[in-house]
Amino acid sequence: MGPGTVRWTEGFWADHFARVRSQMIPAIHRALNDPDNGAVLSNFYVAAGLQEGGHQGTFWSDGDCYKWMEAIIHVLGVVDDPELDRLLDELIDVIARAQEPDGYICTQVQLTDKGRWQAPQFHELYNMGHLITAACAHHRVTGKENFLQVARKLADYLYQVFQPRPPELANFGWNPSNIMALVDLYRITGETRYLELAQTFVDMRGSAPKTPGRQQDDRGGGGTDQIQDRIPLRQETEAVGHAVTATYLYSGAADVYMETGEQALLEALQRIWLDMTTRKMYITGGVGTHHHAVSKRGDRIWEAFGLDYQLPNATAYNETCANIGNAMWNWRMLRITGEARFSDIMELVAYNTLLSGVSMDGTHFCYTNPLRWYGAEHLLLSQDAPTRWHTFHCYCCPPQVARTIAQLHEWAYSLSPEGLWIHLYGGNTLETSLDGTSSIRLKQETNYPWDGYIKITLTAVPTHPMALMLRIPGWATGATLRVNGEHWAEQPQPGTYAVLKRSWSPGDVIELDLPMEPRLVKAHPKVEEAANHVAIMRGPVVYCLESVDLPPAVSMDEIYIPRDVRPVVRYDEELLGGLATLELDAWVIHGPPWDGQLYRILGGESRQPVQVRLIPYYAWNNRGETQMTVWLPLC
Repeated sequence: MGPGTVRWTEGFWADHFARVRSQMIPAIHRALNDPDNGAVLSNFYVAAGLQEGGHQGTFWSDGDCYKWMEAIIHVLGVVDDPELDRLLDELIDVIARAQEPDGYICTQVQLTDKGRWQAPQFHELYNMGHLITAACAHHRVTGKENFLQVARKLADYLYQVFQPRPPELANFGWNPSNIMALVDLYRITGETRYLELAQTFVDMRGSAPKTPGRQQDDRGGGGTDQIQDRIPLRQETEAVGHAVTATYLYSGAADVYMETGEQALLEALQRIWLDMTTRKMYITGGVGTHHHAVSKRGDRIWEAFGLDYQLPNATAYNETCANIGNAMWNWRMLRITGEARFSDIMELVAYNTLLSGVSMDGTHFCYTNPLRWYGAEHLLLSQDAPTRWHTFHCYCCPPQVARTIAQLHEWAYSLSPEGLWIHLYGGNTLETSLDGTSSIRLKQETNYPWDGYIKITLTAVPTHPMALMLRIPGWATGATLRVNGEHWAEQPQPGTYAVLKRSWSPGDVIELDLPMEPRLVKAHPKVEEAANHVAIMRGPVVYCLESVDLPPAVSMDEIYIPRDVRPVVRYDEELLGGLATLELDAWVIHGPPWDGQLYRILGGESRQPVQVRLIPYYAWNNRGETQMTVWLPLC
């Protein structure tokens, strides 16, 4: 959907979109002006000759600044904000001045003694990809050419460097935002060389053998699972390595497939997707199990997928950027196939591990998203933090969250020759056309995800018959569908799109009712970390227990859930901005202190009833330093 065609009007996503504009964008801006932060805007001013100084922040600082700019751009696609528009133009002018005459721009190289294309971990392609993506979005939203000119100049430079496939650059595929970006630029400009270059970057992955004598954890060697370049993508069978670079690669390859129709790419993506979703993905949609580990092929990996069914909770990495990358990839697979299994995961991420990356006030963030937290006693591994932070040494996640929420309305609908597809539910309006001439306008009213009732009123429709495809989530057994008060002839099936094809009239009303009873969910038996445990979901939302909601002197480890528990749903408008909680009867099973023992004989425990309250997982870590768990033991 193009800019301005969909607008959140009220409810869940309208509130979060407003928070991006009023809180997240200013908070990130303050952080980007802090010299101690991992991403710093001043690098562009120094490279442009407008300020004195050296490079600050990480190698990928530029890319994170571009992502923040993209969040602003998506907001401008919906609301008129002259001040944000002026700020963007100022930054674009500075970036254009910082760009080298041949098109190269990466301040971590320009402001240091590093040479161009010396090591993939310098993140040149990552930064450049996010520039191009933001520039394409800017052109679509504003119609301006200033940022697009910078992007085209950069892409033309990349074509000259990489299209000949020089052997010494065969392994330059670290974090491939550049693939998605180049396809986007091709779609904007129609220049086929940008699509050719995107395909070249896909072809490069896994095309060169490992450098002799280089250690496998050296950042820059070829042939390692860490960055998915041990095996060519078309031959890969599983999700491996760094979960952000993986989901970016898979998203880029999906974009290339959409333009080329190369079947081998789609088959590889389907194999990898099946491996990830059936063996390596958390119930929250999080991906990237390990802080540090070894792949089954023997490569040292970090921030990465683990082995099959290896899904630890307390040490789960689940980088916010990787979780969002999972949604980005599933959005593309949905557009390719029209299959609801992809939109289900896109939505799962949106309501859980997208939002868990930001505080409820939109000003503080987190990098990792574990499913169990021990509070003050928690062992902090790489990128963990005891509480949410405003600035951080690695600042990639905050602008990633902001730009995703800001553009989520663009994922709510899509068009095809068959008609209009409805993927996400929330209070919104849509104004578009089916074939460039036939207007479609509708209004969606709902309190989803707290309520499963969705009302869609058509206010403008084509004169000819049109199909509406409404997503029926995989968990929605027993959904009902009515048109103008009459039950639709076919019973909606969970995990599909209900196809409503007929001649429509202005004023027609569609009512979809999704069952929202809480569900106790168990894991595959091979997920040892969740054996004899359950998680509780309601609609797309995963719930968790925080220790702040327990009675005094009751430990998180002492809470057990009866198998026949029936949670009661209560909406609390005062709690964390307003959300639906689950109240349930549980047991406190208390035993003698462990006193340094690792094992002991069963027995000596006491049992007492207790009522506990669960909150949505995304809302945890907003009430001080607490303990938290998603999985609860059964009794």
